[in-house]
Amino acid sequence: MHPLISTEALASALADAAGPVVVDVRWRLGGPPGRQDYEVGHLPGAHYLDLDTDLSAAPGAGGRHPLPAPDDLQRVLRSIGVDQGHPVVAYDGGDGSVAARVWWLLRWAGHREVAVLDGGFAAWAAEGRPVTTEVPTAREGDIVVKPGAMPVVDADEAAALAREGVLLDARAAARYRGETEPVDPRAGHIPGALNAPSAEHVGPDGRWQDAAALAERFRALGVRDGVRVGAYCGSGVTASSVVLALEAAGVTTPDKPAELYTGSWSHWCVDPSRPLATGPNP
Repeated sequence: MHPLISTEALASALADAAGPVVVDVRWRLGGPPGRQDYEVGHLPGAHYLDLDTDLSAAPGAGGRHPLPAPDDLQRVLRSIGVDQGHPVVAYDGGDGSVAARVWWLLRWAGHREVAVLDGGFAAWAAEGRPVTTEVPTAREGDIVVKPGAMPVVDADEAAALAREGVLLDARAAARYRGETEPVDPRAGHIPGALNAPSAEHVGPDGRWQDAAALAERFRALGVRDGVRVGAYCGSGVTASSVVLALEAAGVTTPDKPAELYTGSWSHWCVDPSRPLATGPNP
């Protein structure tokens, strides 16, 4: 399954009784809660999952959005009817970066039939497609979470990747440069990392750039065949969209995806012994 799905393709799939499970994961850093948006209106049949409570473990030593325990993730996915091998489509209210967390988690869990809605809720609504306030009846799915199907790195491995390969920082440029840090205790970036803001995956119309444009962007950042590539962000969420974009561009493959520093800056910066860099250069 391609990591992105168009509004047209999703509408067609939903016309089938055996259509995909749809997940609404609208969320904003600092709030208000995304569930409020879901209650105002969502795609027909969509289930809401909360990034903080459903798709992450409790914040702590592992960062602000640690990976959920496999048993917890399996329980959440089964609660919205995700079956083994059955398609899942996720959407958010922004550039797809939060929906990419669902994509990455399912892929990490060994479930390849998952995609992000290109353009998200905004594209769906702008086309006049149906929106509802009805909350679907949940049924129990049978997915079995088998963690480890997507590669992850810890802090030491991320530092080595920045030196020996390409480590992409998905945060906005001002946070990368250390000019502002609205959430974490120290500002800056991992030495050697290159800035690749996740917001630049999409064009002015809110839809993802095509494969050729994405590939050109990553080539300009030094991503090459045979060179290890990984990503991080503030807490490991929006970096998932870098992993997705690399695959959508054909730069990486489902069998050899980019690596993810799941703790990301929220994990790196709390240890004062870890160095940081500021400014526009790696």
